[in-house]
Amino acid sequence: MDTSSAPARGPSPDTTRAGDAVRTGGPSANPGGDPRDTDAPDTDSVGPSRASRRRRTVLLLLALTAVTSATALVAGLLSWAPDPPEPTRPLTVAEAERLAAMRVTNLRDLRAGLHVTVGAGAARTELVGWVDWSRPLLYLDVGGPGAGAERGLLQSAGSVLVTRPDPAAVPTPAAPPLVPPADGWRLHHLTPGAGLAPVLDLLLGLAADRPDPSPAMDGVDARWVARDVVAAGPVDVVQAPLPTAIPSSPASAATGGTAATGPDGSTRYWLDRDGRLHKLVTRLPGVGPVTVLLNRIDRPTLSPVDALGGRPGLPRALTDAEQRRLDRLPARLRGQGGATLTLTAPVGTDTNLRGAGWLSWAARTAYVAVADLGVPDRRTLLHRDAAGLSRTDVPASAGGGGTAEVPGRPPFPVPAGSWRPTRSPRDDLDLLVDAAVAAAGPVALRGAAVRVREDLAAGRTVDVVELRTADALLRYWIDRDGSLRRVELHTGAGAWAQVDLSPAVVPRLNPPPRTASGPPRPGAR
Repeated sequence: MDTSSAPARGPSPDTTRAGDAVRTGGPSANPGGDPRDTDAPDTDSVGPSRASRRRRTVLLLLALTAVTSATALVAGLLSWAPDPPEPTRPLTVAEAERLAAMRVTNLRDLRAGLHVTVGAGAARTELVGWVDWSRPLLYLDVGGPGAGAERGLLQSAGSVLVTRPDPAAVPTPAAPPLVPPADGWRLHHLTPGAGLAPVLDLLLGLAADRPDPSPAMDGVDARWVARDVVAAGPVDVVQAPLPTAIPSSPASAATGGTAATGPDGSTRYWLDRDGRLHKLVTRLPGVGPVTVLLNRIDRPTLSPVDALGGRPGLPRALTDAEQRRLDRLPARLRGQGGATLTLTAPVGTDTNLRGAGWLSWAARTAYVAVADLGVPDRRTLLHRDAAGLSRTDVPASAGGGGTAEVPGRPPFPVPAGSWRPTRSPRDDLDLLVDAAVAAAGPVALRGAAVRVREDLAAGRTVDVVELRTADALLRYWIDRDGSLRRVELHTGAGAWAQVDLSPAVVPRLNPPPRTASGPPRPGAR
C-alpha cells in the first residue's frame, strides 16, 4: 500500500487526554482518586488564617475579662471594711449560770490536759501535763527559759509536793511520761505566795463540789467580751474575777494588765456552751501574767509516785486468806532470818534521805548507812538492836561510799565512833527502821488492817495492807508467799517513806564498839 499519499493524522484522543492529565494533575496523575477533586477549591491557605484569627479573638476576650475582674476585686478590697466587733455587755442569765457552774463542771469531768505559761520572754516558765481534780493531783513537766532550779518533773497532791529535778533537761516544754520514773523524787518546798506556788493553787482551785455564787446575784462585775473559736469549737470569752477560793489577781492598773485581760487585770475565761473551761488568762500577785490552756479530751488516769502513796486503790477489809498471811508474818520473818534493805525517806521539805544496809529479824537488829541529799559528802550510820537506836556521822568515804542518791552499805564490822543514842521523841527515820524490825514482833501491837490495793514489788504481786500502831500509820507490802517486801511510813511531812526488803543471809550485826569519850548506850551496864 502506498502510504505517502495518505493524509496526515494528528495525535489520537487518548494521547491528548493523557498529556493534559500530566500537565494539569488530572485523574491520571492520581489514579484511583476522585475526579471531583480536580474541581475543589484550594482551602489550605485560607483555613489556618481564619483559625488564627479566632484564637486571637478568644485570648483578647479572656484577657479583658481577667482585667475587668481584677479591677473589680481591687475596688472591692479598697472599699471593704470589717464588721465592727460586738460591744461588751453584761452576762445573760444563761452565761452567768455557766460561769458559776464552771468549777463543778471541772470536778465532774475529773481530769484535763494542761499547758500553762507563766511570765513572758526570757523569764517565761512552761508547765505541761495533767490535772486530776478528783484527788486532787497535778503531774507536770516544768520547762521554759525561766524554769531555773524548778526544771524537771513535779507532782503535787494537796499540800504535799515532790519534784524530780533535771537541770540538764532541754527548755522546750513536753508532756511528762505517763508512767512516772520510780526514782529521784524528793519532797520540795515552795514559798507560799511566790514562784510556782500561786500557779499550782490556781490549777487545783479550778474545781469545786458546789457552784460559785452567780455573778448576777452576787453583784460581781462580769461581762461578755467576745466570741472565739478553739480546737474544741466555738466559745464565749467572759471577763470576771477569780472565785474567792482561788488566789485573786489585783484589781489595779498598777499590775499592768495584758492584751487578754481587762485594763484592771480582770481574769478572762473561754467557756463553751456546756460550761467547760478551755482557756484562762489572768495575773497573779508576785507572778505576773498566767495563761492556762486545757485539753478536755486528753485525760488519762494518773499514777501518784510512791512518795505520795502510789495508786489510791479501793480500801476494803482483808479476806480470810489475807488475814492469815498477815497473822503468820512475824513467824515467817523470824524463819527467814534477815534481809538487805534500801531506804527512801522524804521526811521533811529540806530532808530527803536514802539508805542501804541489813536487817535481822532473828536478832531484831538493823544497820544502815543513810545519806541526806542536801549533804552529799556525809553519811549517818544508824544501828538498831534490843538496846535501842544509836547514830554516828562519818564522811561519805568512810560510810560505805556510793552517791547520795544511791549510797553503799555501811562499813563492816561496825566501826567505833561517837555513837549517840536516840532520845524521845524519835524522828521519822527512827520510826521507819524500827517499824521494819518490829514487823516480826507481836501481832497484838497492830491495829485494825485494811487492804489498800494490789501492787508489784521486785516483780512479785503484793497486797498493800494499811494498819496503825501506837506510833505511826504503816503499810506492809506482803507477797502471795507471805514474805514482806516493803514497809511504808506516813511521815510528819505528809509523804510516804519506804524500806524495801530482799530476803538474804545477813552478817552478825554486833553492837557498835564504845569509845572512852562516847556516851553510854541505853541499857548498857
